[in-house]
Amino acid sequence: MVTQSVADRAWARHTPKERWMRLGIFALVALAVGWSLSSINIIWSWVWDAPAQIGDLAGRMVPPDFSDIRAILWALVETLNIATIATFIAVLVSLPVAYISAQNTTPNRATLWLGRFILVSSRSVNTLIWALLFVAIFGPGVMAGIVAIMFRSLGFLGKLLGEAIEEIDRRPVEALEATGASRAKVILYAIVPQVVPTFFAVGILRWDINLRESTVLGLVGAGGIGVILQGAIDTLHWRTVATILLAIIGLVIAGEAVAAWLRKKVI
Repeated sequence: MVTQSVADRAWARHTPKERWMRLGIFALVALAVGWSLSSINIIWSWVWDAPAQIGDLAGRMVPPDFSDIRAILWALVETLNIATIATFIAVLVSLPVAYISAQNTTPNRATLWLGRFILVSSRSVNTLIWALLFVAIFGPGVMAGIVAIMFRSLGFLGKLLGEAIEEIDRRPVEALEATGASRAKVILYAIVPQVVPTFFAVGILRWDINLRESTVLGLVGAGGIGVILQGAIDTLHWRTVATILLAIIGLVIAGEAVAAWLRKKVI
């Protein structure tokens, strides 16, 4: 019997069984996408007409109208204040939530599940939905926007800080506990120093995210630059819309630069 040489053997990345499985997965994905497209009632004539509409709208936005620039700049300041105040409050509130959500620091299983429930509830609801809820409670304005951003940020901050607490080195904690240190001192001198870098990094990152999210809160009446943007769109003042969009882009770019600079300074 002649043994087949190594050079004559055909190499394949996947076995026939794996290829059939991959083909089946691709077919299922294609079927799911096709069913999704057929079930959402897309008006395809509008889709094909979209490029022409985009060109027409872009033409109406040129040149931008800077006659209301003072009001736009003030709205940008309001947007910045919403993001900053909401982030500051969310960071403070997230600390005890992160503490009870970490398995190595939570007092008991009940507090662990309470912390996890708070984190999941916060992250499960979109910022605009939180804003709609708090506009109904507080009325239109920046207060609803601040509370909405804070509630949304709580889950993000608490989850990342809780994971950082779970990954700390246990030796400093055990050393302080062996000396009879109180629980407060263990937290202050053994846990906090280890999570401070994560605390600042996550806080800065969330502020950067909140700055973007706060620009659209005004669309539901929760204050910020979105209020002026919605008004300009409703009245078909497209040149003013262009100015507002340019202002939002400038704010986001500036926020990104400040966040990057802060991360270099504190980490």
